[in-house]
Amino acid sequence: MSSTVETNVRPDPDELIQKIADYVHDYKITNDQAISTAKYCLMDTIGCGLLALTFPECKSLLGPHIDGTEVPNGVRVLGTNFKLDPIKAAWDNGAIIRWLDFNDTWLAAEWGHPSDNLGGILSACDYISQNFPEKDISVRDIIFSMIKAHEIQGVLALENSFNRVGLDHVLLVKIASVGVISVILGLTKDQTIDALSQAFVDGQSLRTYRHAPNAGPRKSWAAGDATSRAMQLVWLTKKGQIGYPSAISAPTWGFKDVLFNGKDLILNQEFESYVMENVLFKISFPAEFHAQTAVEAAVTLHSEVKNKFDEIDKIKIITHESAIRIISKEGKLNNPADRDHCLQYMTAIGLIKGDLVAEDYEDSVANDPLVDNLREKMVIEEDLSFSKDYLDPSKRSIANSLQIFYKDGTRSDLEEVHYPIGHKNRRAEGIPILVSKFEKNLKTQFSDDRVKDIMSLFEDNEKLFNLPVSKFVDFFVKN
Repeated sequence: MSSTVETNVRPDPDELIQKIADYVHDYKITNDQAISTAKYCLMDTIGCGLLALTFPECKSLLGPHIDGTEVPNGVRVLGTNFKLDPIKAAWDNGAIIRWLDFNDTWLAAEWGHPSDNLGGILSACDYISQNFPEKDISVRDIIFSMIKAHEIQGVLALENSFNRVGLDHVLLVKIASVGVISVILGLTKDQTIDALSQAFVDGQSLRTYRHAPNAGPRKSWAAGDATSRAMQLVWLTKKGQIGYPSAISAPTWGFKDVLFNGKDLILNQEFESYVMENVLFKISFPAEFHAQTAVEAAVTLHSEVKNKFDEIDKIKIITHESAIRIISKEGKLNNPADRDHCLQYMTAIGLIKGDLVAEDYEDSVANDPLVDNLREKMVIEEDLSFSKDYLDPSKRSIANSLQIFYKDGTRSDLEEVHYPIGHKNRRAEGIPILVSKFEKNLKTQFSDDRVKDIMSLFEDNEKLFNLPVSKFVDFFVKN
């Protein structure tokens, strides 16, 4: 006869949770390339958040849950005069950072945006810096926390495809943010383990809002929600809430059995600084990253095709499997969030305008009949070598090729782009453009004098890294 009694012996923490806790508490960041890249990542992420404030739908979501609520020494929201509790501030900062899908990306078995963690990191650091100045928390702490958050999210993404079981990648934002925020807020390693277990026990977001026919603006604030939830879980742990040591592995009730089809979570390399060293920047276009090279190819072909749209018979896009799975769409596109995750739409805009900017996802552009006319002529094919190189850790390409076929039997050159300008392989080419992008984004919110001061600050690493976070945030808020 089988036993009906459960063994009530609490096990040791799951190995993955223990490894994350060890990493955030004990690992010392020493890689100069990772530190340098993180500075540019900080610039770009803040800049993209400021640019998002030019969009009313984004701005309308910011501020206290209840109008008029005031928080003494509250955490600031970039580009605004809001002072909020740390949990809502993490939501707001995270939402503006992700709104336009225009900053860094990580592509592997799972994809995502490790810079999403900055919403929580910055808010936690601003809280400590304002309320406990004796802790001497500086921009260096932001930089090192970003490197570690990138590493946790990115290394877990290498072999674990959460999208294949219908889960959204923001669960990795929550896990990574819990790890680094717990250190910022002074939790012990055992408390960090408890907080991380809470992140796995949490229900996880479905990808419903990223895919046809349900694509919508939740994808623009989902990461802010995740890093805010991380802040809340850390705070609950700080107040004494216990953890759940086998949150991942518990038979029947754990993350693995409930949400991951019983598969183990694979960790194929140690946590160091690999992800920040190899992260991808979105420099040229506010486009879902799998389409970046397709848009670049379209922009190249714009001058040839701009006066010949009525002569086009077919447009062939050759791409990789991940692009086909998540951003290849036919039929009506219902809103900007739908359009910025459509390979065909983004490519059409590149061909028509010779560029792609955030405003091109709005109805005023999408209603041009030429956009859908070109989309209807597009044929999407997979190149198996593109798909292979996408997953090859020595390449991590994001290849697309584009060719125009005309009604008279002629065709354009084949434009093939394997690496976008934000890729590590094109870093030297990309960084000056990224700096210019940052300056341009700053000017959407601040005076020329303020912009000049901020640009000067980022040119002086010693001054920047040693600056208290409260004074750093002062540069990016409105009085």
